[in-house]
Amino acid sequence: MTQREEFQRTIGYGEAAIGQLRRNEIPAYPRNYELWYSYCAGFNHALNKAVNDILRARGTITPEEINAIYTRFLAPSRLGDRIEEVGGKISEEINAVVAAMEQTISSNARYRASLSASTTELSGATDAERIRAIVQALIVATEDTESTNRLLETQLADSRKQIADLQESLDAIRFESLTDELTTLANRKHFDQSIERAVEQARDSDDGFSLLLTDIDHFKTFNDTYGHQTGDQVLRLVGLATKQNVKSHDVACRYGGEEFAIVLPRTSLDAARTVADHIRVAVMSKELVKRSTGENLGYITISIGVSTYRRDDTVQSLIERADAALYLAKRTGRNRVCTERDLEVSDRRAPAGRVA
Repeated sequence: MTQREEFQRTIGYGEAAIGQLRRNEIPAYPRNYELWYSYCAGFNHALNKAVNDILRARGTITPEEINAIYTRFLAPSRLGDRIEEVGGKISEEINAVVAAMEQTISSNARYRASLSASTTELSGATDAERIRAIVQALIVATEDTESTNRLLETQLADSRKQIADLQESLDAIRFESLTDELTTLANRKHFDQSIERAVEQARDSDDGFSLLLTDIDHFKTFNDTYGHQTGDQVLRLVGLATKQNVKSHDVACRYGGEEFAIVLPRTSLDAARTVADHIRVAVMSKELVKRSTGENLGYITISIGVSTYRRDDTVQSLIERADAALYLAKRTGRNRVCTERDLEVSDRRAPAGRVA
């Protein structure tokens, strides 16, 4: 499937998911959207059945029922169980195919034996009735073998479809296992895998890459003042601004807490700084409104540190430079981007402590 086809397919799922949210008057929180996206994509047949059963009974579904279905079928704690379940079903399909193939092989062996025996009998037969009987037996054996072969073809076609569906389920599970539920960015596990891979590839080629580390300014104070739900809204806002300002091959992750990380392949330090500044400006331009009360909470800002790969870098050294640049941005006023180059011209004094 081409990138264009993949884009059109996933956009179709997304639009259908929004339609379901609107039709059922369900708040468009990330987990609700995720559930309806999975429903529209057909990744999880058990989830679809649970939703369809409720819709057939009443024609609509409540947020409470959506939450229960999400917990049952999509919650991260169930990933291991779901992988085991899908793996078991794939194993069953493979066993069924193997059994059908063994039956077909056995049937074909019997047919060959029947042909051999009939050839011997025909060579010595002179009676017309006996010849007809031998030919009739061959016709029956041929029909039985053809029937067995058709059954195998049907079994293979059915199994191919079932395994394709199960593969989609595994793809969905893998996506969930590498995605942060709140922001829908990649999670820390995905980041760790991606940056390890990026360093290995950079060592083997001339293609460097850059790393951004982002921290929300005064997030703890904001969270303590307005509550965790509003804090979650801030995290989603930063996640959205990040998504909107990176390319499809970039890896944007929630690094932990209020920190985000972006791996930018084949990107120089100056180009990475430009990307970082676009994200910073996008965040500070979005006015925050508390959903529950409509209260205007003003604007939030972020600080960003940027490092770029050097030939002798390890994952740790690269992250340490980006982290140091990030906290240089914090110490020098926040709402700014600093790079490893800024570290070289700073007074290199260590901060008394991490700055919020």
